[in-house]
Amino acid sequence: MKKKLAVILCLTLFTCAAVIGCGQNSETVENKDSNTAEAAHEKAAHESEQAMLEDGVYLAEFDTDSSMFHVSEACDGKGTLTVENGQMIIHVSLASQNIVNLYPGLAEDAQKEGAEILEPTVDSVTYSDGITEEVYGFDIPVPALDEEFDVALVGTKGTWYDHKVSVSNPEAMDESTDTATGEE
Repeated sequence: MKKKLAVILCLTLFTCAAVIGCGQNSETVENKDSNTAEAAHEKAAHESEQAMLEDGVYLAEFDTDSSMFHVSEACDGKGTLTVENGQMIIHVSLASQNIVNLYPGLAEDAQKEGAEILEPTVDSVTYSDGITEEVYGFDIPVPALDEEFDVALVGTKGTWYDHKVSVSNPEAMDESTDTATGEE
């Protein structure tokens, strides 16, 4: 009799554990589904925001993961974002002429034959104290707003480096806005 009672007790415990475990799994699945749905909603809202960005010229923030690769302080961390036929390109004036080429992608790919390397322009920036300096600027393709993307750079020493950049907060520019400083 004791053996039967022990077997029944074990079966009851096993059944309870299975029911509780299945309940937790369904909650986990529901949480995953709601997280996936939430992520999909955020992605759709982000894509909708980009789709609403009409052709035109905007002042936008350009952020990098490097203290050596950044927008000139005269430009307050911003560049000129041009949107044409759904394609976005940001022109940024860097802090110096030490970065000689950029590549929209990884350093490894930049060194392959046929890679389309971005050539610099010579930009003139004016600081708040009135001093003007010539720096390199680049037109960088922007795959998406508010998302990091890869940009490789090569400096005067000839070594390629990988960096993450992002473009955010586009504000429509009018003719009275100074593209080097964003001020009217």
